[in-house]
Amino acid sequence: MYGADPQNKHPMAGFPQICFIKNTVTNPNIIIGDYTYYDDPEDSENFERNVLYHFPFVGDQLIIGKFCALARGVKFIMNGANHKMNGFSTYPFEIFGNGWETVRSPPEAYPYKGNTVIGHDVWIGYEAVIMPGVKIGHGAIVAAKSVVVRDVPPYAIVGGNPAQVIRQRFSDEIIEALLAIAWWNWDIAKITRHLDKITAADLAALQDCD
Repeated sequence: MYGADPQNKHPMAGFPQICFIKNTVTNPNIIIGDYTYYDDPEDSENFERNVLYHFPFVGDQLIIGKFCALARGVKFIMNGANHKMNGFSTYPFEIFGNGWETVRSPPEAYPYKGNTVIGHDVWIGYEAVIMPGVKIGHGAIVAAKSVVVRDVPPYAIVGGNPAQVIRQRFSDEIIEALLAIAWWNWDIAKITRHLDKITAADLAALQDCD
């Protein structure tokens, strides 16, 4: 046995609030890794409702790695939320037409922050908000109700509004070693054999896994 079936929407029998959302997301611009789950007692399968202002004509992607834990109410604000800021008013007059379309601007005139990318083994807490184009590194933790407006380093803990680094989970040397090991890219049989090392804090033992 090699753990939960990544193709099973609800891998915990009798507990539908946990959902492996790779199996429920249909938007091609939302890419989810294996074993990443969303925890929501109301409707765990409908994770896409938490990805806001994600318009297909903008073309940005939300990319979430493997083995991530996403708490209830996490929100991802995408680039479609942005208004122009290079004029005196940010109001989108042009979308209402009836003579106001004369100030319509090309798409490139709007702020664009790029894709939002969440690494592997990331834990995002209750009702956190991730802003457009943010990159969250592998192994990071985002505290509940944080608003993340800038990139988060690997294995950092961030919190607040705007979110700030509270501390690193490990030393720079250990973080560098963990990123080199990249256990999340091992095949699932190897992961299963070495769960005790992955969930412990003995770097030498993890490095010796075969």
